Amino acid sequence: MSGRNASAVTLIVCLLVTFAAAAIGSAATLPSIPTWYAGLTKPDFNPPNWVFGPVWTLLYALMAVALWRVLGRSEGGERRRAAAIYGVQLVLNAAWSVVFFGLHSPLGGLVVIVALAGAIIATIAAFSRIDRLAAGLLVPYLLWVGFASLLNLAILILN
Repeated sequence: MSGRNASAVTLIVCLLVTFAAAAIGSAATLPSIPTWYAGLTKPDFNPPNWVFGPVWTLLYALMAVALWRVLGRSEGGERRRAAAIYGVQLVLNAAWSVVFFGLHSPLGGLVVIVALAGAIIATIAAFSRIDRLAAGLLVPYLLWVGFASLLNLAILILN
């Protein structure tokens, strides 16, 4: 397989893996939106529900492209470490939706999202040693998770 074809296959795999986490999160989230989540008291800065889908779709795409860039620009232990850290944050990403929405636990969600933010920071650090653009592609994700952390905390306090 030529370099270009291998790169395209790698990008597709990165998209599939990353959007698999999105699908898990979505499966845990969507049933709770019109029921449990609708009944929660939310802070004034809570965006309308329709905002979350497009924002997360863009963030997952950026995450996948960042991973693809790292995989294509590194080898051996450095690549394995960066991919493993990415995997940890991806698991925590899906876990947050399962805990917060699936288990209806704002407290548990807060614990998970704080760990997620730390894992994203670690991923950015690992990616920056390989590809600065890949690391930069994760900054909007970190900012959004920071905002989501504030929302999670506010919902915990208000409920």
